[in-house]
Amino acid sequence: MVEKTQIMDQKAMLRAITRISFEIIEHNKGASNLYIIGIMTRGAELAQRVAKKISELEGTTVEVGYLDVTAYRDDKRSGERRQDRTDLPFSIEGKQIILVDDVIYTGRTVRAAMDAILQRGRAKSIQLAALIDRGHRELPIRADYVGKNLPTSRDEFVKVSVEERDGEDQVTICIETDE
Repeated sequence: MVEKTQIMDQKAMLRAITRISFEIIEHNKGASNLYIIGIMTRGAELAQRVAKKISELEGTTVEVGYLDVTAYRDDKRSGERRQDRTDLPFSIEGKQIILVDDVIYTGRTVRAAMDAILQRGRAKSIQLAALIDRGHRELPIRADYVGKNLPTSRDEFVKVSVEERDGEDQVTICIETDE
């Protein structure tokens, strides 16, 4: 895979996370009863950043959890066993959940995440925040909060890098090479 174009640098990612955080606060009339869940892997780091920004803006703590959707995916191989790395230190029941992912593409990962959440309880609501929306939905799912809409071709890949995991913050479009 070869990097084609940088779409967002560190400052652009920070602005997008700040904007998403403000929109979440505005739509929910504050931060009470908000719980943020990041879809592993990079959605977890982005969720932490959104929660921190909301906490700074609202002067209150927003709890964060992490969701491993591997077992809920419709493209997993049967018999494939993996350790569930989900960490939800709070009950889902009656909560306003903000689900955070790095890229929304076909909608299948988000569907798997909603299945995982609903299996753990009945949330008051589930809202979706995505840093990048690249289109090409296969399921009728849309993000409530988007950092950047990025129309791409199906041959392109959107790579989100986060400081905590990759050593830098950036979003790039990559293409597959035959080499």
